[in-house]
Amino acid sequence: MQYVFKRALLLIFTIWIALTINFLLPRAMPGNPAQVMIAKYRGRIRPEAIEALEIAFGVDSDRTVFQQYIDYLKRMVTGDFGISVTFYPANVSEVLSQSIFWTIGLLGVTTIISFLLGIRLGIWSGWRRDSPLSTTTIFIALFLNSTPYFWVALIAVYVFGLQLGWFPLSGAYASGVTGWRFIGSVLYHAILPALTIIITATGGWILTMRNNMLSVLQEDYISFAKAKGLPEKVIISEYAARNAILPSFTGFAMALGFIVGGSLITETVFNYPGVGYMLYQSVLNIDYPLMQALFLFIMITVLVANFIADLTYSLLDPRIRTGGGV
Repeated sequence: MQYVFKRALLLIFTIWIALTINFLLPRAMPGNPAQVMIAKYRGRIRPEAIEALEIAFGVDSDRTVFQQYIDYLKRMVTGDFGISVTFYPANVSEVLSQSIFWTIGLLGVTTIISFLLGIRLGIWSGWRRDSPLSTTTIFIALFLNSTPYFWVALIAVYVFGLQLGWFPLSGAYASGVTGWRFIGSVLYHAILPALTIIITATGGWILTMRNNMLSVLQEDYISFAKAKGLPEKVIISEYAARNAILPSFTGFAMALGFIVGGSLITETVFNYPGVGYMLYQSVLNIDYPLMQALFLFIMITVLVANFIADLTYSLLDPRIRTGGGV
């Protein structure tokens, strides 16, 4: 319990630091959302309305930065993220609820698939480390892990979307479809971005799991298991893979936390309406409310995922709780 209490206090403190940074960073940028709105509508908004807009967007020039900070904390706690500049007059909460749905649907599935595929191939590659096929797998994994995912996305759009015309170039679904046709359209539009993420992410999981396997295979209990004449499948699953997967499990929990952040460039390349694409739009439009809400969701999700990973890891390995050695 003492370990859990310490981690919980650290989580709360870190969230407060993240909230403060989230408040300060957008205000370090030139301009403010009210000025952006006036420029956007080219004088159709009366100049005297700027004060009302500044209040609405939380950048009231008549209030000190500290007062704005207190108001900001109150709004964050109550879930009032304000009005979006980019999608004015829509509320930020509405924009978030829509974009998070698309991001979790795309990145959640692809992260799990790439993890399971990479772990499986990494276990096999580590156990059969001297085979030619295993060596080939490592070269492919190294190539995939070092390849920028936006480059793969651009190639996929050019070849399969533009040249061959097999898949749509952008968007998450076709307009005007409903029912089962809508579901089919969503799956169809998600094929290219999903394959892009799976292809580039699997390589890293293969390398991580293979390195963990090679380290575990040097342990004495593996030699003892072989000396006992245990079947190969038992040694791999119950002795080697079970211990080698622990560090990868922590990385997987962190990857799940980053799902909420979306895949910024991939979503931008495919114009996929997820969190990453919305974050890009909010930066372009100096959209403080949307930008802060997105940053907040990303940071808190990653921190909570890290907290859960710490607790789960401590359950799997009691030495973490006690601070002991082997």
